[in-house]
Amino acid sequence: MAELTYPLSDGARDAVLTASGRPVSAITLDAVLAGEVGESDVRVAGETLLLQAAFAEEGGNRQLAENLRRGAELGAFSDDELLGFYEKLRPGRSTEVELDGLAQALEARGAARCAALVGEARAAYVRRGLIV
Repeated sequence: MAELTYPLSDGARDAVLTASGRPVSAITLDAVLAGEVGESDVRVAGETLLLQAAFAEEGGNRQLAENLRRGAELGAFSDDELLGFYEKLRPGRSTEVELDGLAQALEARGAARCAALVGEARAAYVRRGLIV
């Protein structure tokens, strides 16, 4: 594999894959117009987000790197699941037990960073009186 540099879209475009496994270089206007590009072809792959996280970390942006790593974890979930997580995380929408359950479910599906963030949110909501 070619050495990847930022931005990922330059240089080694064949090494960067979409969620469907297609190289980014295969996503062209002609392919879209021919009906050859599906929804998963335009979704970012978790591996790509992890590469972006490494670039962010190297550039001194640790918080962005963590956000990208959490995003990589969330790639394993459906849109409906993600919307459900969002709804549960809104202040005043969930109990402590529900948020603990969400954190456990995330952890069980390999999203440890996201689970930790839910735990942090729960603690902040309790401190601020934003729990149901």
